[in-house]
Amino acid sequence: MSGLIALELDPTLQNIYGDLGGDKVFIVNQFHKARGFRKIHLEMAQLGSSLEILHCVFFPDPLYELPIFGVDIVGSFDGISAAIVDLSPVEEKLPYFIDKNLSNLLKYDFKNIRQLPEWGDIFSPYVQFIRPDNLEESNQFLLIVENFIDILISHSLTIQPNSSQSPTTIERYKRQLYYCKQQKCNEKTRQVLTKIFGATWAEQYIELVLFDCPKIFQN
Repeated sequence: MSGLIALELDPTLQNIYGDLGGDKVFIVNQFHKARGFRKIHLEMAQLGSSLEILHCVFFPDPLYELPIFGVDIVGSFDGISAAIVDLSPVEEKLPYFIDKNLSNLLKYDFKNIRQLPEWGDIFSPYVQFIRPDNLEESNQFLLIVENFIDILISHSLTIQPNSSQSPTTIERYKRQLYYCKQQKCNEKTRQVLTKIFGATWAEQYIELVLFDCPKIFQN
């Protein structure tokens, strides 16, 4: 990845502590940016001693022909209960290079395919949303995540930005707005945050940290 640098983050949003029914809650956030990406967000959360969550999204700069990379993994004592990864398009279709390489990846027949939410029209045909059945499936999912990232980064190193007034830039901007809007429909995330930190804080966290709206100009 070219030009990776850390972004400043309000210290109160970097390391967050809370309480859920007597169980300690700890959330860590990191923000970076790089060539082609306005924000790379890594969030790791621990809810008590029984639940751990990894959330990562690469938000592209709308000037670049890049999809949105996203991965979420939810784990507990019983193993991984949910795992999703995708390269979500912000144009009518995925870029040709990315679509071709994703289609050439070896397919894995996971036993437990999870149903996408009603707001899940933002995802690509290559989205993987599963509950791994065993260690082999968990490792296979992690390999898919690695492949998705490799394909995305390879493409990001070869493309040039469009102008801010280009119709394709404006289209990518609008579709990324829609992606963020749809992700905010995830009531499970909102309910958990509200229960721990209150409704006002939860809304601010979703708006400012998880799914903030993009800007066209990312100089």
